[in-house]
Amino acid sequence: MLSQKVVLSGIVCSDKTGERLPQATITIEGTNLSVVTNDEGFFTLKVNTYPKSIIVSHIGYQSYRQDVNTEKPEQMLIRLKPRTVQLQEVVVMSQDPRDLVNLAIQKIPVNYSRQAELLNCFYRETAMKRKHFIYVAEGVVDMYKTGYGHGDSKDRVAIRKGRRLLSPAKNDTLSVKVLGGPVQPIQLDIVKNLDFLLNEEELSHYAFKMEEPTTIGNRLQYVVSISPNVKTTYALYYGKLYIDCETVAFTRAELTLDMSDREKATRLMLVKKPAGVKFKPKEMACLIDYRYDNGVTRINYIRSTFRFNCDWKRRLFATSFSAFCEMVVTDNTRENVVPISGRNSFDSRDAFFDRVDYFRDPNFWEDYNIIEPTETLDKAINKLMKKYK
Repeated sequence: MLSQKVVLSGIVCSDKTGERLPQATITIEGTNLSVVTNDEGFFTLKVNTYPKSIIVSHIGYQSYRQDVNTEKPEQMLIRLKPRTVQLQEVVVMSQDPRDLVNLAIQKIPVNYSRQAELLNCFYRETAMKRKHFIYVAEGVVDMYKTGYGHGDSKDRVAIRKGRRLLSPAKNDTLSVKVLGGPVQPIQLDIVKNLDFLLNEEELSHYAFKMEEPTTIGNRLQYVVSISPNVKTTYALYYGKLYIDCETVAFTRAELTLDMSDREKATRLMLVKKPAGVKFKPKEMACLIDYRYDNGVTRINYIRSTFRFNCDWKRRLFATSFSAFCEMVVTDNTRENVVPISGRNSFDSRDAFFDRVDYFRDPNFWEDYNIIEPTETLDKAINKLMKKYK
C-alpha cells in the first residue's frame, strides 16, 4: 500500500478566450513530479505534502507560477496568457532551415540526458466506434532509458499496474488493439531513435520551411515544417519540428502521415484485420513533447491518433473507428538506476490489452498520478463496468 497523498487539482484555460487547454504541463516547482491536463484542461496531481507552488506551461503561452493555498486547498483555475513573439527576439541562424535541423541533430549528445534514467509514466489507450468508446486500457509503467549518447536497443518498458475494459455489446464486432503502445516513447523518441526520421537518408525525402516562431515554457522556439518532396515505397509525414532558440534542442514534433496513397498508409497502420473487412485509413498523427529542466531536455508526453473506416461485405455503410494512445512522464529517477530485464519488459509486438486485467477496484490508482479521464470517457468507463457487472 502506498502512503497517503494530498491532491492538487485544477483547470487550465486561455486568459484571452477562456478556452480550456489540453496537454498543458503542470510541474511541482523544484521537483520532477508532473502531469498534463486532459482534453478538457483538467488535472490532478498527488504529492506527499502540499507544495508552495506549481509551474504551468503550454505551447504558445507564458508559463505561470501558481501559489498553492496550503491552509485551504481548493480546485484552481489557472489562466495562461498568450505569448506573442517579437521577430527581433529571434536571431535566425541560417537561411536554410535544413541547416538548423542538422545543427540540432549534432547537438543531441549535449542537450539530452547523458546518464541512464528510470521514468515513471502513465499510459492510456482507447478505441471508439463512431462517437462511442468500445475499449479503454490504462496503466502505470516504468521506462528505462540509457543516455542519449547510446542507441535505444537497451531501453525497456515494464508494466507496474494496469487494467482494461472492452464493450461486450454484440454489435461492437471489431476489437481494436494497438501493438506496442507503451513502447511508443522508445519508438517515437525521434531524438534518440534517429532511424525514425532524423537521419540523412530519411531527411533527404523532405522539403523544409521556416515557420513563425513560438514559445514553450517561456523559451523561444524555431518552428520548421517538413513535407514530402519525393515518392518513396512507404508513406512519409507532414509535420513541424520545434527547436529551442538558445540550446538548439528539439523540444516538440507534430507529425501526420501522408494519406495520399492509401495502400502505403495501410501498410504502416494495419497489422491484422478480420477476413471480409476492407480497411480504409483516414488519419495517423503523433505528438512528441519534450521538457527543458535545468539544462537538460527530456521526453515528457507522447500522443498518437489513428482514424480509419472498416467496410464489411453486405453492409450498406462503412463504420468509422478511432484509436488514441497517450503517455506522460510523471516522475524520474537518476540515481542507482537498474535496467529493466528483457524477461520483465513489454515487447513492441505485444498488445497492452493482453497484458492487463479487467477493471474491478474503484480505488485502483491509489496514490499514482494519472491523466484524468475526460467527462465523456469517465461516463463510458462507468457504463462499460455496469455491463460487466
